[in-house]
Amino acid sequence: MTAGLATTVVAQAAAAGCRVTYSVPSQWSGGFTGNVAINNLGDPLTSWRLTWSWPSGQTITQAWNSTVTQSGSQVTANNASYNGSIATNGTVSFGFNGQFSTTNTAPTTFALNGTTCTGAITPTTGGPGPTTPAPTTPAPTTPPPTSPPPSTSGWNPPSNLVAPLNAVWTHQEQTYNNGNLYGFRNYGWDQLFANRGYINYCVRWDSSASVTAAQRDQIHAALARQYKKWMDVMVGHNGFPYTSVPVKVVGWAVRDRAQLQWTDNSVDIYVNDIRENAPQCSAPCGRFFNQGGTYPNCPGGAARHYDHSLWLTDGFGGGAGGDWGQRMGREYFMGALNSENIHIFLHELGHTYGLDDFYDWDPTPGQGFIMKAGSASQITTFDMWMFRDWWRHLKSRYGY
Repeated sequence: MTAGLATTVVAQAAAAGCRVTYSVPSQWSGGFTGNVAINNLGDPLTSWRLTWSWPSGQTITQAWNSTVTQSGSQVTANNASYNGSIATNGTVSFGFNGQFSTTNTAPTTFALNGTTCTGAITPTTGGPGPTTPAPTTPAPTTPPPTSPPPSTSGWNPPSNLVAPLNAVWTHQEQTYNNGNLYGFRNYGWDQLFANRGYINYCVRWDSSASVTAAQRDQIHAALARQYKKWMDVMVGHNGFPYTSVPVKVVGWAVRDRAQLQWTDNSVDIYVNDIRENAPQCSAPCGRFFNQGGTYPNCPGGAARHYDHSLWLTDGFGGGAGGDWGQRMGREYFMGALNSENIHIFLHELGHTYGLDDFYDWDPTPGQGFIMKAGSASQITTFDMWMFRDWWRHLKSRYGY
């Protein structure tokens, strides 16, 4: 999977106004993951229906947090039973996996509840309505400012990697978020700094197998060890403030409580909330669903929120990764618990932190690295400096 193209569309709901943000955090050969966020700028909504047309023949294969149907190029996404209401200035998000044949062009026009999104406030039928835009930030009429030139303090990659690193960063700036890489605010970096230095996980146990308490603890330990490999890249580098990043599993989602063979309350347990045909950890506790960083409706409280999901699926080949977490085969991960490098996990965690994929180009021809799938089984020097390059460009966002 790759962190990929994204675009923001400023739009207005039928009787009020909204902003729609469409992004593609992950893309691979012939497939992609899409995210859609609807920000309601006007009167509260009790239900919503978002429609759009694919410009290059894409098809949706599965969706979460909405019911999505498609006829030809036309897509309709209706709210789920639990997220139909959007308060004024509130936001609701949903996502999906899709397929494409040759290109994956982003849609540019959305309609909310049957009205074309125009970027202007639409009066409510039969009553007075605003004749000027709502007092919120208007749609930009000029390109957003780019990030200021990053400080070079601490930036000293090997000379043979300077040109490839510059090529990778230029590619990311051109392709991420419709050319506004800095406008996306839910990279792994954002999650880490929102927590001030730790990461919480919830495990989506997409399997009929049982889990012992010992296996639960082994999964936790493996996550911590593998996560540390990326964080160790940053320790002491260029003002990075953390010398260690605690990783904690705070929840498990499962179809049947009897699969979990423990009785203690060390983790929150979510039973039979099925989305994407898989158990889902509580949405009110998830960073992906609450990107403002507050969790007022999380059953376990903010301390039990989760930043990433570890989604383990029976028979799943390869992997997937993005701001929501990492997915891979349950059999693969369980078989690799004691491995030095769980390379699919390391690759997908790289995507969570924004690292690109390299299916159609290679900045270092003939040299393997973990973000070029299948070419390396551990983090290489080139991976390390690509990771550090993200910090170099984003550190000012966090006051460093």
